Amino acid sequence: MKFQRTSLALVFAALALGGFVYYTESKKPPQIDQAKSNEQPLFNFKEQDVQAFTVQTPIQTLAFAQSSLTIPPNQKGKPQSSSPTGWRMQKPESTPADEGAVAFLLNLLATAKSDRTFTVSPAKKSEFGLDQPSATVEVKLNNQQSHRLVIGKPNFNRNFLYALVDPSENKDLSVLLIPINFQNAVDRPLAEWKRDKPKPKPNPSISPSASPSPQ
Repeated sequence: MKFQRTSLALVFAALALGGFVYYTESKKPPQIDQAKSNEQPLFNFKEQDVQAFTVQTPIQTLAFAQSSLTIPPNQKGKPQSSSPTGWRMQKPESTPADEGAVAFLLNLLATAKSDRTFTVSPAKKSEFGLDQPSATVEVKLNNQQSHRLVIGKPNFNRNFLYALVDPSENKDLSVLLIPINFQNAVDRPLAEWKRDKPKPKPNPSISPSASPSPQ
């Protein structure tokens, strides 16, 4: 009988402990991932707010602008207006731009976030590849505001890139870690920025098959 009492006491003790743990855990505030809680957008504009932008890399400088169609005033007194028709490359060539390549970069600029920022002196730019950036993107918005993103080298595990957002001259720099996808967005050959890509040249060593001669 004493054994049964001891067993019952252990069962009640376990139930009481479990109830206490459940109660205390239920009262705790929900845990939020620290990285996510600190995430801040790089810029405060939307993709459709961009009117023009440039991408400067060590090997090329490209300029793009929204092309628009001018709509004349009508008989009812509606004033002249313009309607965007797509993106066009202005430098180094004047040609329609590849909409996918443009959208990929602008979407990153408008939606990307960073959860880590640290301050360094301008003398330490070279440690993060910001003295000779891998790319500099300048954006002009419809409201005539402009923004600049300076992209440096990847961090030690190549998951992020060091970057500056709208940096000021001769002041301490706020270095951010931005998504590695920016590297693919800006590091493109010129042909990939064009809508009309060159067709592959035929291989002269392969001749078209001859028609079978009549028997």
